[in-house]
Amino acid sequence: METSSIGKRIFLPVLFVTVLILLDQLTKKWAVSSLRGHDDIILIRGVLQLRYIENRGAAFGILKDSRLFFIILTVLFAVVITVFYMSYYKRQHASMALVLLYSFLTAGAIGNFIDRLLHGFVVDFIYFSLIDFPVFNVADIYITCSCVFVIIYVFLSEKKHGHSV
Repeated sequence: METSSIGKRIFLPVLFVTVLILLDQLTKKWAVSSLRGHDDIILIRGVLQLRYIENRGAAFGILKDSRLFFIILTVLFAVVITVFYMSYYKRQHASMALVLLYSFLTAGAIGNFIDRLLHGFVVDFIYFSLIDFPVFNVADIYITCSCVFVIIYVFLSEKKHGHSV
C-alpha cells in the first residue's frame, strides 16, 4: 500500500477528527463559562439564541439519565462506523468527501461522549427559537449533517458504480 493511501485513509481522518473535537470542546467550554447561570444571549431575536442546557439524555432529551447506555452505545457506534469506513474504503477507495463525512460523524460522537464521561451530561447551548427546536451543540451539528450527507454519498456512489443500495 502506498504512503499517500495510508495517509488519506488514516492520518487525514485522525487529524480532522482531532481538530473537530477540539472545536466542539472549546465551544462547550465557552458555553459553560459564559452561559451557565446567565441569561440567554440573543443572536437573532426570535430566531437564534445561545442557552445553556445540561442534556442528560439523547436527542430531544430522550432516555434521560441513561449515561452507561450512551457510553456503551457510542463505543459500539464508533466500532461499527470505523468498520464501515474501512470496508467501504477497501472497495472503492475513499474520496476526500467520504474522509470528511466520516471525520465529522466520528468527531460528533466522540465530542458528546467526552461530555458524558467527564460531566455525566452533554453541554448544549444553541437554541433555534424560531421553531422551538431543542437546544443542541456543535457535535450534534456534525452528527446530523454528516448522517444526511453519508446517506446521499453512499447512495450516489453505489448508483454510479452500478450497485443497488
